[in-house]
Amino acid sequence: MGQNIKIKRGMDIKLEGAPSLDIHQANSPATFAVKPTDFKGLVPKMHVKQGDKVKAGDCLFADKKNDKICFTAPVSGEIAEVVRGDRRAILAVKILADSETAYKSFNTSGFVDKSREEVVELLLASGLWPFIVQRPYGLLADPSIAPKAIHVSGFDSAPLAADLSISLKGQEANLKTGFEILKKLTEGKVHLNVHATKDSSIYNSLEGVEKTIFSGPHPSGLVGVQINKIDPINKGDVVWTIKPQHVAFIGKFFETGNLDLEQTIVVAGSEIRKPAYYATRLGASVSELLMDNVSNDNVRVISGNVLTGTKIAQDGYLGYYDNQISVIPEGDHFEMLGWLLPSYPRPTLSSTFPLFKFFKKTFKVNTNPHGENRAYVVTGQYEKVMPMNIMPQQLIKSVMAKDLELMENLGIYEVIEEDMALCEFVCTSKIDVQRVLSEGLELMAEES
Repeated sequence: MGQNIKIKRGMDIKLEGAPSLDIHQANSPATFAVKPTDFKGLVPKMHVKQGDKVKAGDCLFADKKNDKICFTAPVSGEIAEVVRGDRRAILAVKILADSETAYKSFNTSGFVDKSREEVVELLLASGLWPFIVQRPYGLLADPSIAPKAIHVSGFDSAPLAADLSISLKGQEANLKTGFEILKKLTEGKVHLNVHATKDSSIYNSLEGVEKTIFSGPHPSGLVGVQINKIDPINKGDVVWTIKPQHVAFIGKFFETGNLDLEQTIVVAGSEIRKPAYYATRLGASVSELLMDNVSNDNVRVISGNVLTGTKIAQDGYLGYYDNQISVIPEGDHFEMLGWLLPSYPRPTLSSTFPLFKFFKKTFKVNTNPHGENRAYVVTGQYEKVMPMNIMPQQLIKSVMAKDLELMENLGIYEVIEEDMALCEFVCTSKIDVQRVLSEGLELMAEES
């Protein structure tokens, strides 16, 4: 076991609607979707059209910048619709699923002896490659580059997040195989980061990985924070990251030769009647998961967690990287004198109403920002929840000014949007920090 690192700055947001430990088999939805909008910087090149028949593992579209990177069907069936938006931009490819999934077969036999190049080709062809994210910038990994290291966060500290020891239970063999494949992709170390107090027994059989123990509040589970503490990213460095559930996908693929994207996700939040774990597949419609399970109609359904997730409709689709559906009240009502009165208890850094902290263990929150955009002033709040050794507010200001040199000096290579989600949550000025940072990352990637 490697070093022990304690995260002191941060904030755990404890919300109502935590999942029970029960795992339910979700009813198979009629349709699934793969959304190009889930991938930063992707311009899709279609390989199918409406009415085509596909198997799980068939290529739906590729990346125009690198047509070897395929995005494949999670199930077999018929292409029901190619959803387009403004300027005919492709928003989603919907599949009307078969009652039983048929798989495209890949030759993964003898994977233990396969070279890096052979492994990369299989990951590209099967559609598993997009699970690997490259830093800096948080883009799809470039298969032609050998990364300095690969980092996997073995736990999730976000609000209402899945306990991976539950959602990945029984997949220890897949994880072991997946990590063996990852070791073929880099000459550097493969890092697995676990939490001091969370169950990490699913990783006990892993060998040849660098394990680091973290403790402390969110964002201790974010892989960007972990990289910053273990081996910070400097100019010119390339590091890859991947989530444990996706490592298990890779392991299952190489063991069977089939692209089986079944996973256990969390459906949680104060507006869910029976928050629990559900077995489903990547890209599934959430309508079956939410049917008769939502307490009222005026809710926000989020694919992902409440800090970094994406708003979807109640008949929308699970995001490509998500293993969580969060449902909270929609904050579309006006609070009379909300700026003056204590209002209702909610998570806060402020000590103005300390009783909230002492008498409330969990909170029911909505999406109301509780104020409009204001003057952007230095308050020191960002630093209280940002454990990285950077100056977060000055970095955001440099992005607003489009000062590339200053952005670089202030550490933009080390962060992506999720790393500063807590800064957005505590921001008195109500700045959309993640959106601003995303624009800065896009600008830096273009200039580089």
